Amino acid sequence: MDARLEQLLVPRHDRVRQHGPEKANEEILREMRERIAWYADRPQDEVQQRVEELEREWDIERVLQTNAATLSLVGLVLGVTSNRKWLWVPGVVAGFLLQHAVSGWCPPVELLRRWKLRTREEIDAEKFALRVQRGDFRGAEVGHSASSEGPGWG
Repeated sequence: MDARLEQLLVPRHDRVRQHGPEKANEEILREMRERIAWYADRPQDEVQQRVEELEREWDIERVLQTNAATLSLVGLVLGVTSNRKWLWVPGVVAGFLLQHAVSGWCPPVELLRRWKLRTREEIDAEKFALRVQRGDFRGAEVGHSASSEGPGWG
């Protein structure tokens, strides 16, 4: 299979990390590991507060979409009210969004990753690790009962 086509088939949640700057990816992961280790000995209310912060944290996709919409609207308004040359802004932004939708990368992703904006999966991974450390899943069954009781499953 063509390597370019293979890259398009990479699962969506891996694409930002795969196309992002390696140094930024490593730094994001290192900082996440440090936070998880720091919260290991913190009181439960502090851990809960961090989990709630993570639930409110904006991921890179949300930031990218918000910025794209804002820039597009500004370019459109300026193009209609001031000078038609501003209409190039929504066109460029639409191109970036299309590129991101297809490949998981566009020029703003480089900058956003360097600013340490994380994917939803990275945020959820930290939240899950904190909940495991806290013991939220103690006593939970590993398997699902439906796996052995469903029709035709044995």
